[in-house]
Amino acid sequence: MTPPLAAPAMQRSHGTGALAVKTSAGATRIDRLHQSGNAKIRVPKTYGAALEAVLINTSGGITGGDTLDWTLHAGSGTEAVVTTQACERIYKSTGDTGRQTTTAIVEDGASLFWLPQETILFDGGRLHRELQVDLARDARFIGLESLVFGREAMGETVARGFFRDRWRIRREGRLVHADDLRFDLANPGDIVDPAILGPNRVVATLVALLPDDAESLDLAVASCRTRLAGTAGGVSRIGIGADAKIVVRLAARSSYVLRRHLLPVIALFLRERSMPKVWSL
Repeated sequence: MTPPLAAPAMQRSHGTGALAVKTSAGATRIDRLHQSGNAKIRVPKTYGAALEAVLINTSGGITGGDTLDWTLHAGSGTEAVVTTQACERIYKSTGDTGRQTTTAIVEDGASLFWLPQETILFDGGRLHRELQVDLARDARFIGLESLVFGREAMGETVARGFFRDRWRIRREGRLVHADDLRFDLANPGDIVDPAILGPNRVVATLVALLPDDAESLDLAVASCRTRLAGTAGGVSRIGIGADAKIVVRLAARSSYVLRRHLLPVIALFLRERSMPKVWSL
């Protein structure tokens, strides 16, 4: 009797990218850059003091068993704005879970803006995403992550899927922000439950850790609330002193609506720095 054929091994994509920046001639420049596999990094020409970096996944998305790892290092006194070329797509999995990790080190006096475009979860997609950040005493970090449940223009819905997002941010070794989000969907009606997303299909979290005084932080919170008035969003200032942080959470019915409300908030924290071109509506 002929034995049954073994299932063929599925091809998986694996990418790693690392970028370190330093100050030179009054501007932030590349110090070290490494890329391998499907992870690519591009640094477009800009005219401000901040360096802009665009991360690219050349495989076009992540599916079960794929891995994508980014490492960012902002040297002392640098300013860097890091984004992605396009929305990251999490395709249907045959069972394995894809993984994406981002690790960042921000030294004294440096500012790092982690502003990737949205992650789109397709029906049956599975992803474990992790963000690890280590901050020096007076480093500044603004981090954003957004999640879209299916492409609205294609009429897609997400009935089943798995998504876990884990944030760990430390300042001088002390844990100052821990956040875990998990969706484990098994039924078509789970995602529209009023206790989950209701009529919304897009969620975003922005965290700002700024070594500013309480008055400045309260002013930033008030400005955020003004920009988010009338939306399904909220803003909080948590903690005092060097460990204080601003947390923004926002839900919306579509990516377009999310961006329309979110862009003014991002601009508030960027101040005089330019928004990455890829984020234009």
